Amino acid sequence: MTAEAKAVAAAATTPATTPASPPLTERQEARRRRILHASAQLASRGGFDAVQMREVAESSSVALGTLYRYFPSKVHLLVATMQDQLQHMHTTLRKRPPAGDEPAARVAETLMRAFRALQREPHLADAMVRALTFADRSVSPEVDTVSRLTTAIILDAMGLDAPPTAEQLSAVRVIEHTWHSALITWLSGRASIAQVKIDIETVCRLIDLTAPEKA
Repeated sequence: MTAEAKAVAAAATTPATTPASPPLTERQEARRRRILHASAQLASRGGFDAVQMREVAESSSVALGTLYRYFPSKVHLLVATMQDQLQHMHTTLRKRPPAGDEPAARVAETLMRAFRALQREPHLADAMVRALTFADRSVSPEVDTVSRLTTAIILDAMGLDAPPTAEQLSAVRVIEHTWHSALITWLSGRASIAQVKIDIETVCRLIDLTAPEKA
């Protein structure tokens, strides 16, 4: 992984906090993980509407007021849940990286593997995507973290020998937007998995188009 990808990944895997927020203690981090696990479990069973803050608090054995100190709203909670799910995917992809010879093929394979992981939990995927759609400015740090983590996953799959150029980073952003859009259209029943695969493979060709010319 390049230094650029390492920096992006390091930023993306750090829970979003305000500059004045102290790091979580081990006990607080354990509590946060219980909350995210409860959120994912409820969303997996019934989607966005099934994630009620009181039920999350009960399932994670925390007081309701404590839950709101960690996550001010359900949208904050579900966006953080998506961050957590992407972190797990990133770890899995690092252990079993894509096998393609070309960067574009490796990125397409990586994104389709991530897509299929979400496909196995459609209610959870729908809840997280709806939260991203509903997110307002107050959720910007969490949304930015999701974006940075997605970028890190793509950069890792590209396997660049040098830091990405501005053109390559622009292509990564377009690929990221397309992947999220494909997820939305599939969840709404407006695209098949086959069509999603075609769209992902097509947009990943931008990686070849923006690759620096070899000397």
